[in-house]
Amino acid sequence: MSKNTIIRSVFAFLAVAIIFAAVSIPASADKAPSPADLNDLEIAHVAYTADNIDIRYAHLALAKSKNPVVIEFAETMVRDHTGVNEQALALLQKLNAQPQDNFLSQNLNQQADQLVEEMSALSGDAFDKKYAANELAYHQAVNSLVEGTFIPNIQNPQMKELFGQAIVIFKSHEQHAQKMVDAVNN
Repeated sequence: MSKNTIIRSVFAFLAVAIIFAAVSIPASADKAPSPADLNDLEIAHVAYTADNIDIRYAHLALAKSKNPVVIEFAETMVRDHTGVNEQALALLQKLNAQPQDNFLSQNLNQQADQLVEEMSALSGDAFDKKYAANELAYHQAVNSLVEGTFIPNIQNPQMKELFGQAIVIFKSHEQHAQKMVDAVNN
């Protein structure tokens, strides 16, 4: 698996999770936590969490969908996100660091549980459309979050370089998700 494929996969999943997590943060908090406040190890945990969630969504799509476009996309997500997690864990081991759980990772998991429950109740075209729309929204969110928040705030040069390369690749991943949306809506 190429480094570009792995990077692309990490960011695709990260975007979806972050958008859902950010939406679920209460507006009434005096100072609501922000993705911009996360340190490198918290960002790493968000990325790992997001990858695992997207793998979960993809497995659900593989179990429920008969659409070859959806199946191909889901297989790509499983392959790429598994590879990304392996790369991320290797980098953390090399740096002798542990990812740090945080509000965003926790919110992502809560949102994923709700979405899996919702998508599990769907079948056929309804499922395919929901899965495709969700994947596109995640990818769009990742582009915004990675470019606007994570890359400017990452301190570790190796991690910053990885995220910088990934955003370039992720934009093509977003295009793939858009093609899937177009295909299931025709």
